[in-house]
Amino acid sequence: MYQNILVPLDGSALAEAALHHAEALALEFKSNITLLRVVISPYQLIAPDLVLSGAITEMPGLREQATQYLQGVSGELREKGISYQTAILDGPVPDAITDFAKAEHVDLIVMSTHGRGGISRWVYGSVAEKVLQAAPCPVLLIRARGK
Repeated sequence: MYQNILVPLDGSALAEAALHHAEALALEFKSNITLLRVVISPYQLIAPDLVLSGAITEMPGLREQATQYLQGVSGELREKGISYQTAILDGPVPDAITDFAKAEHVDLIVMSTHGRGGISRWVYGSVAEKVLQAAPCPVLLIRARGK
C-alpha cells in the first residue's frame, strides 16, 4: 500500500519521533523510506530578498552537515534491513517537501508536529500544516512531545 514513504527531518529529536512510525510501516509494507533534509541558510531567514537576488550565497558546509546527519540517522534503518535513500534540498521547507513528494511519487509523508502554539506558531508558522494542505498524498502527523 505504501511503497514510498517520505520522512522530512530537521535535525531535531522532535522530528525524529516520526521515524519510528515510518520504520514500522516500512517493515509491514516492505516500503522504501526517503529521509529528506531541507537545508535553510540563516541568511534565508534574515534577508530572503538578498538570497533570491544572489547578493548573498549559501553558507558553506550546510549541505555537508545535512549529509552527515542523514548518514547517522539512517544507521538504524540499515540495521533493520529497511530500504532507504536520502535527499537534501534547498528552499522553503513546506514547498520543498511537497514538490519532492510529487516528483518522486511518494505514497505517504510521515512527519512530526512541533506542537508550537500562540505567538510561536504565528511567528514560525506550521510546516506540518502547510504540508498537510498541499501534499499530493496522505500525511501521517506524529505529535512530538518535548522533554
